Amino acid sequence: MPNPNVVSRVNRLPISRFHKITLLAVSFAYFFEFADTNTFATTAPKLIKLWGVTVGQIAYVTSLSFVGMFLGSLAAGWLADRWGRKKALTVTTLWFGVFSLASVFSWDVVSLGAFRVLTSAGLSAMTVVAVIYVNELFPAAKRGKYQAYAIVIGICGTPATNLIASAVVPLSDWSWRLVYLWGALGLLFVLFIRHLKESPRWYESKGQPERADAVLTEIEAIVAAEKGPLPAPAAPVEVAPQARAHLRMLLQRKYLGPTLLLSLLWVTQTIGFFGYSSWAPTLLSKQGFSVESSIFYVALTTVGAPLGSFIAALVSDRWERKWSLVVFGTAIAISGLLYGLTFNPVMIVAFGFLVNMFERGYTAVAYAYSPELFDTRARSLGTAVSYGLGRLSNAVGPLIIAALYTGSGYQSVFIFIAGTWLVGALALALFGPRTGVRAAEAADGPESVLRH
Repeated sequence: MPNPNVVSRVNRLPISRFHKITLLAVSFAYFFEFADTNTFATTAPKLIKLWGVTVGQIAYVTSLSFVGMFLGSLAAGWLADRWGRKKALTVTTLWFGVFSLASVFSWDVVSLGAFRVLTSAGLSAMTVVAVIYVNELFPAAKRGKYQAYAIVIGICGTPATNLIASAVVPLSDWSWRLVYLWGALGLLFVLFIRHLKESPRWYESKGQPERADAVLTEIEAIVAAEKGPLPAPAAPVEVAPQARAHLRMLLQRKYLGPTLLLSLLWVTQTIGFFGYSSWAPTLLSKQGFSVESSIFYVALTTVGAPLGSFIAALVSDRWERKWSLVVFGTAIAISGLLYGLTFNPVMIVAFGFLVNMFERGYTAVAYAYSPELFDTRARSLGTAVSYGLGRLSNAVGPLIIAALYTGSGYQSVFIFIAGTWLVGALALALFGPRTGVRAAEAADGPESVLRH
């Protein structure tokens, strides 16, 4: 039986209210993912004074959180393939909301660390599923832009959290708990569930063409009611049933190269970004700035994040994504190095603003780029494994940063962070496949055809 020609039917759809509601739901999940990612970093300076937490303990909590992210990423790949994209997105978002709420009631650094590990698993899992979900529901010619738009909205969770933390953390010995309560508002994602559709491409990959056709017919009716008659899709094609994806499949020549490249991309992004964002408040306070000032300065720098995602939305579908990533990565390295070389508050805010702006542009483009290196069969597994390995790398990142700070001082941390970004940019420049719109559309089909 011919398949319902899912790719052709999805790619011909104009952007409509259906896509915008989907985008809003994903953006909401991203917002509280970015909000919750930074809660521990913004409360750590207070806990140093309140509980006597050491830099080493902060490093271990942060490291274990990234182990949680790795496990969450792997679980997300399995959940997205087994349960479907919509259900997996819902479960993972509610998971991190529940454990952020549990963090409100932590009684020492061990209990808080345990809750943070579980929260982090949900944060990473949600991100993996959301990237795949947008990739499969938006037309190839527009998905890069709308992936970035989701980040534009979502990344506002970072400055929002930092500004809230700068206001509430100094109020009392218990008010730091309100930061985790704020992160728990991701639970309100339940309000979007009834508006979302399952990915028809997932139904197709599971050998259920009738269900894929049914959900696509619903989507097409919604879009046509708003936009008018739709162009005819390409003729259906016969596709052999796909075997279930297994981890060893990524060792095949077809998938090994993209998996290794993306793993390096996410390793350097994770260590480079979280090395900066997770440690900046603590390191500034260690350099003599007050807790209030250090949190406030970092909050001001994160205002650049939405602008970076907006820039990514403008360039993602116009410029080759590979080279956009190289440019963004190099700019982050330079800005981050200059951040570490100054102790002037104005310059700290200025260079920190640039780090956040370029990094969020990088991440928005990378979210579009990563799933395009795999076909439908391997997309969930390949994205989950490469993203998860990146997050796992930061299990050692904080320990390296703590050792560098203790042994060589503040500025050595930022030299190390700049170096990680340059390694990632160089690897992409030398080995990264190009994924322009034509290549992205090719990758949507049964076989991925990427241009080097």
